[in-house]
Amino acid sequence: MKIVIIGGVAAGAKAAAKSRRLLPEAEIELYTEDTHISYSSCGLPYYIEGNFEDYQQLLVMSPQDFEEKNVHVFLRHRAIKILPAYNKIIIDDIEGKNVIVVDYDKLILATGARPIIPSIKNVNLKNIFTLRKIEDGIAIKEITKKSKRVAIVGGGYIGLELLEAFVRQNLHVVLFEHNPFLMKNFDEDMSNIVMEQLKTAANGRYEIYTSEMVTEFSGDMNGVNLVKTANGIEANVDFVVIAAGVTPNSEIAGDAGIELGYKNAIKVNHRMQTNIENIYACGDCSEDYHIVSEQKAWIPLGSTANKEGRTAAINVCGGDEEFKGVLGSTVTRCLSLTMSMTGLTVKDAQNWGFDPVSVTVTKNDKVGFMPDVNNITLKLVGDRKSGLLLGCQAVGTGDADKRVNVVTSALVGRLTVKEFYNNDITYAPPYSPTIDPLLNAAQILVSKIENSDL
Repeated sequence: MKIVIIGGVAAGAKAAAKSRRLLPEAEIELYTEDTHISYSSCGLPYYIEGNFEDYQQLLVMSPQDFEEKNVHVFLRHRAIKILPAYNKIIIDDIEGKNVIVVDYDKLILATGARPIIPSIKNVNLKNIFTLRKIEDGIAIKEITKKSKRVAIVGGGYIGLELLEAFVRQNLHVVLFEHNPFLMKNFDEDMSNIVMEQLKTAANGRYEIYTSEMVTEFSGDMNGVNLVKTANGIEANVDFVVIAAGVTPNSEIAGDAGIELGYKNAIKVNHRMQTNIENIYACGDCSEDYHIVSEQKAWIPLGSTANKEGRTAAINVCGGDEEFKGVLGSTVTRCLSLTMSMTGLTVKDAQNWGFDPVSVTVTKNDKVGFMPDVNNITLKLVGDRKSGLLLGCQAVGTGDADKRVNVVTSALVGRLTVKEFYNNDITYAPPYSPTIDPLLNAAQILVSKIENSDL
């Protein structure tokens, strides 16, 4: 059997490695238009920040590693057309400047996602970057070494991670977000806490502007040097990074008659199968199933891509594996501030037909006499009618993410808020107050749900 994989970062590389373990005799080929495979794109901001100097530490496996396992990797090869009726793909050999036709028995699409480029005047000026691939990280790190001022367009995960990276490299940073809030995946009250805490910590090292639409870049033959917004704000810069989100690379699938789903991601079932026989999709190009809402979603994350790549490989190789879905569990850090969430926010819950009830508490993350005690703000969301626990958000300089990780298991188990309150969470002064903030929030939420009809 011949297995062909298109894309080779997280999902594609995982699918290739798993397929080889399951079918030692299969012919496996992996095609990617990238210059590297099997790397941690999530680690790029920390490479730019200076946590390590050699970008190769981001690489999990090299093409040579795959070749030693008899998986043939073709770098700088772009898939341009799928012919499902003939089990063939037309591929552009970018370096060789010719086109080849590749046969397959089973096809795995792991084409990923690409950065969204907003409609901004002069967006193609030199020294305007996005951050997605190894080359992006190398280029940004190099220009960082000889720069003093940078603008970031976008206040989501990548934007805030880069804010930290550039501040650590002693650059003055100006961040523009066109929404009224940073981290728009969170509820507005939690996003407000992020904004307030980051502004408090700024100390002249950076500026953050929300509700500001960047409309124009200006520059000269050396590249961009000025950023302008619709409200008349101007910022002098040495370079710019656009971090305005991503969109799935699904066009080649759609052109081949493969059904697209939520947000134009490739529609798949729990076995990662598309609507066309022998074609599977996984990773950032494919849609997800949300465990709490029980609806289709699109939440591109490296951890999910690895799980989906594994599932696709098992089924391609004759197994019977299901990927149950996602919770949208995320965590990131910006200058000692942790932001984490799982499940549904209040606004998400409303959109999916729930009647959400929420509680927000701010507590110490450990006993107050401990020298490293810090505050965290937790928000728990439940459903008024069923009592189900729906989600959690956490922001603070303390251990916010470990509370969110506790909630993930409760969401997978579809616990009610009352059932979750009976959780036996560990306690010791260096790790938690006697009553953990999670249980404190759950107790209040139980009362709120039970008394909501009074």
